[in-house]
Amino acid sequence: MKFATHRVAITGIGALSCVGHGKDGLWDGCTQGTPGVVRITRFDTGPFSCKIAGEIQDFNPSQWMDEKQEKRLDRFAQFSLATARMALIDSGLDLNRVDRERVGIYIGSALGGIAFAEEQHTAFLAHGIKAVRPTLAISVFGGASSCNIAMELGTFGPNVANANSCASGAIAIGEAARLIARGDADVVLAGGVECPLSQLAFGAFSLIRAMSTRNEDPATASRPFDQKRDGFVMAEGAGILVLEDLDLARKRGATIYAEVLGYGTTNDAYSMTSPRPDALQSSRCMHLAMRDAKCSPDEIGYISAHGSSTPLNDAGEAKAIQIAMGNHRPAVSSTKSSHAHALGAAGAMELALCAQTFHRKELPPSRNLFYKDDECDLDIVANNPRKAEVRRVLSNSFGFGGINACVVLGAV
Repeated sequence: MKFATHRVAITGIGALSCVGHGKDGLWDGCTQGTPGVVRITRFDTGPFSCKIAGEIQDFNPSQWMDEKQEKRLDRFAQFSLATARMALIDSGLDLNRVDRERVGIYIGSALGGIAFAEEQHTAFLAHGIKAVRPTLAISVFGGASSCNIAMELGTFGPNVANANSCASGAIAIGEAARLIARGDADVVLAGGVECPLSQLAFGAFSLIRAMSTRNEDPATASRPFDQKRDGFVMAEGAGILVLEDLDLARKRGATIYAEVLGYGTTNDAYSMTSPRPDALQSSRCMHLAMRDAKCSPDEIGYISAHGSSTPLNDAGEAKAIQIAMGNHRPAVSSTKSSHAHALGAAGAMELALCAQTFHRKELPPSRNLFYKDDECDLDIVANNPRKAEVRRVLSNSFGFGGINACVVLGAV
């Protein structure tokens, strides 16, 4: 096994969210309080107790692909291609000037093309197999994202898709960083993509009462760490970063947002939906990421919390942070209060925000914190951005199945 010898830079950011697109749109949406959560228009919510979500209503695929591609690709693949191109443009990287065999694609998604599959199943039940689009078989698996990106960009390096629940995007970025650190790739486009807003997929989460029912006030429904939180708010979204060998990035004069310093992943091995009460594995995950980054808890200036706005998970994460940080109290916020919870894409979207904290010298807030929960005794950046110069940030992603992933970024 090769040991890590290469430093890893973040040189490009692409994002799609219900509060804004691109690195600036996502940042402004989270720091300026842009409303993103609305009553669902995509399908009939009549059977469900939850009727709100973070819909992306202004996505125009023709900005990012030709008409033939737009017709061929489902929304999941369209999001993937658009966000990858956005990140690549932002990075200024010319793929014609690099070895394409050393450019990889790592993408995570909890549900992949399930919304398109549901749509086609409806057509099948109504009109039979001849009504089903021939692209169904190659659209529903998670690899439809990473493979379509690779084909469009002409990259021949490692291509990996994962479906590790809400930790998918963070795991894709962490594993991609390890690939570059080992010297097995020069560039990797890595992140998460999620398009879960279909009636059956949405209904499945409503059925287990995991989502907020604050339908009359969608804008304040996602309220991480608030005493009156009542569940998460589902969203669609995407976040893809360009990760690059730091030395190569410097040689080409790239803008470097941050360095990926450390990554850790663990499993609670406890419940498919609830965190371990002792928080030992989620806190250990944070320790592993900090150990990999060769930094102490005292060096972490900001934690981007998973902060899903569910009663058990927020309290459990607060406990994990307290265990991992000891006497140190870094600033903490959950930006899901703005862009809601895009499942497997959430961790990547949050790392896209984390990477910007260094040059913006500001921390994005946890909005909708009206009644702070005593169980969540943290230094929360509440409701408004906080001016701060930090050198190390840690991002948490904790998902169904007890899958934990943490990534540490540093200023360069």
